[in-house]
Amino acid sequence: MARARVDPVPSAERERECVAGFSKGTEAQTCLGRFMKKLDNKTDASGEAATQFAALCYKVTKKQGTRILLITSRDTGRWVIPKGWPMKGKSDAEAAEIEAFEEAGANGYLCPDCAGIFTYDKVMDDGSKQPVVVTVFPMEVKKLVSKFPERGQRKRKWFSPRKAAAQVDEPELHDILAGFDPAKLDCPRPGKA
Repeated sequence: MARARVDPVPSAERERECVAGFSKGTEAQTCLGRFMKKLDNKTDASGEAATQFAALCYKVTKKQGTRILLITSRDTGRWVIPKGWPMKGKSDAEAAEIEAFEEAGANGYLCPDCAGIFTYDKVMDDGSKQPVVVTVFPMEVKKLVSKFPERGQRKRKWFSPRKAAAQVDEPELHDILAGFDPAKLDCPRPGKA
């Protein structure tokens, strides 16, 4: 898959600035708007990047430690995390939480702080490619339900962070998953002070 170029800020610096912005309560579109990617001549995608929001669904068990939930994409069957487009009237994090339920049947506590950003080229119905910048929000899964909107269209499986990272195609998502440590999150949870 062709990679799009991000100008003028290198990816690592862009991610640090965006994550810093999130910790101050900045919404993803405000931060990402400064970094809409332009395409190089190696891809047939055109225009500016679209925005999506994703949930990094995880659980921590005494026996296995941190586990990350991956789902298969509907079109290619490759391993991905639940993600989708912005939703009118919903915050970025709320959109990610809705996608986690619709695509994976996951319910739990979503952290409103960004865990990272990754990019990919989405193949559209007409065969064209749309560059997409995805903001990732961690979500501690408390329950997986068997009845959810996209059941039958996707598989879901728990992986260790290292193995989850090895399953995905996007290099930036690989890094987010490989380095994910829920102990470093500072997120409010219902019923916790």
